[in-house]
Amino acid sequence: MNNKKETFYITTPIYYPSGKFHIGTAYTTVAADTMARYKRLKGFDVRFQTGMDEHGQKIQEKSEEAGLAPKAYVDEIAVAAKKLWEQMDISYDDFIQTTEERHTKAVQKIFKKFVDNGDIYKGEYEGWYCTPCESFFTETQLEDGNCPDCGRPVHKVKEESYFFNMKKYADRLLAYYEENPGFIEPESRKNEMINNFIKPGLEDLSVSRTSFDWGIPVLGDEKHVTYVWVDALTNYITTLGYGTDNDGEFQNYWPANVHVVGKDIVRFHTIYWPIFLMALDLPLPKKVFAHGFIMMKDGKMSKSKGNVVYPEMLIERYGLDATRYFLLRELPFGSDGVFSPESFVERTNFDLANDLGNLLNRTVSMMNKYFDGVIPTEGLVATEFDTALEETAKEALTKFEENMEKMQFSVALSDIWTLVSRTNKYIDETSPWVLAKDEALKPQLGTVMYNLAENLRRVAVMIQPFMTQAPKEILRQLGLSEELLAWDTLTAGNVIPTNTKVIEKGEPIFPRLDNEVEVAYIREQMQSSVKTPQVEEKKEVVAEDVEHEEEITIDDFMKVELRVGTVLAAEKMKKADKLLKIQVDLGYEQRQVVSGIAAYYTPEQLVGQKVIVVANLKPVKLRGELSQGMILAGSVGDTLKLAQVDPTLENGARVR
Repeated sequence: MNNKKETFYITTPIYYPSGKFHIGTAYTTVAADTMARYKRLKGFDVRFQTGMDEHGQKIQEKSEEAGLAPKAYVDEIAVAAKKLWEQMDISYDDFIQTTEERHTKAVQKIFKKFVDNGDIYKGEYEGWYCTPCESFFTETQLEDGNCPDCGRPVHKVKEESYFFNMKKYADRLLAYYEENPGFIEPESRKNEMINNFIKPGLEDLSVSRTSFDWGIPVLGDEKHVTYVWVDALTNYITTLGYGTDNDGEFQNYWPANVHVVGKDIVRFHTIYWPIFLMALDLPLPKKVFAHGFIMMKDGKMSKSKGNVVYPEMLIERYGLDATRYFLLRELPFGSDGVFSPESFVERTNFDLANDLGNLLNRTVSMMNKYFDGVIPTEGLVATEFDTALEETAKEALTKFEENMEKMQFSVALSDIWTLVSRTNKYIDETSPWVLAKDEALKPQLGTVMYNLAENLRRVAVMIQPFMTQAPKEILRQLGLSEELLAWDTLTAGNVIPTNTKVIEKGEPIFPRLDNEVEVAYIREQMQSSVKTPQVEEKKEVVAEDVEHEEEITIDDFMKVELRVGTVLAAEKMKKADKLLKIQVDLGYEQRQVVSGIAAYYTPEQLVGQKVIVVANLKPVKLRGELSQGMILAGSVGDTLKLAQVDPTLENGARVR
């Protein structure tokens, strides 16, 4: 007998590390995570991948602006990205960085295969290039002389380049669209690709650059680096071990079931990527789902407008589940949607606090009041309203599963809330407070209490793909084991054990918000987002910006002994997220320094760096580890950088 699980491979785009991730990036990631969680609940062998797209001219320029080497720059943002996904409880199986050796070697092999098969030829490119989008355009594709995708200025480029023969595969791609109508969703995206790009005639694609060097070198012609979209798109198979001797995951999971992408990159995923796969003689992904944008009332999110929303702010203030719920309930997946502080607060209050939270509180309270906290399971007598309630529950589950398979997340959540609302109505219909007055009606009252507990349990099971904390809390308050969150319990009949006791007093799982206060708070945070990007642009610091400490004399300053050192090793401190334990070579001796820079540097980034150490600081113990000095660093806003030192200075040299 073959007990092998059916596989499900889902991906996000690999995100461009040009700054701090806002809720638009979080939206894509939460959507993919929700689908991955749903499929796991349904018994699939799921692989969920995300990561970062780290090469290209834009990254090289950004890193120079930040005063960092490109690799150090992207690694710093990768640390922040992983921290955010951990905060958002994103259940990814792999986070790939395109600077990793496993990816770069595979890309070089793929590029060579294209050349060997005659899909790539060398020529000279002359045309218009948009650096932020890493895209080439013909004269006719420009809009008012600017990039048609982002509206920014383009510049003329003329350089030697390798080209991919896209025309060779155009008819085959159209045939694939025809034979696989669900390949591109929503349907409107497919029509756009056909009418705007394929029918007018596909241009051969420039797939290498020579005007910058931050990329994967072309084997045998190293002055060329691989064009970013060949580099980026192939991550979906390089992460699985494609092209290596260890390709078991590729054999198991490819083709992908769905690539989740934003509508701005649908062209690359539904034209370039399928053609690359055809050239490699590989199966195409089953679906590319291109969702819309999160818009603000005044247009797109923009730091200059002061309307950027970062997910950390929402999570820290309102909780993870409320944040995840809003993103997928308020915005129809596939279409553009609008974020506003008012809508966020209203959704939290009405859907979560009033409908679901209040249902749980009332149920726990009545269970304690009428049955000493024990969920009744025996000697029950049905009420006239039970059949309608049960039919609603079954219909809600059926519709929910249908809409989840179509990735209609907002509709699927409304299916759950149909059951929540119907269960609240059931309380009004049966009036437990009236039944409790007549001892002869206690069997009917017991049925009402059981049905309330069971429907809350069903809701907890169904919301698991969207919320990662509330389902467990609902079962905890009902006194139920987390084993009853298994998906197959939804159709298993009566599963609540006899003598199950709820907690003595229910606690609000979603506290009600003060509308005026919270709307004002979110607006204030949106405005302050202008000042707190993760990687800030360099700015002039003027006198009035600086808060001075108490003045000291030159004699005081000379008491501080500053020495040049090189970091030999670094490691994270256990149970101390902000601290790193660093070994520094001071020339005349090796010192251990404990430094609170873990949020800004990984241990790998520090090794080999020249640093300035306060060498005559009195040793102290921090979290049980000896710290023999301090490493100098500077900070502006949320950015911290180590103090730079001339690399020719020997270890132990005194800084004066």
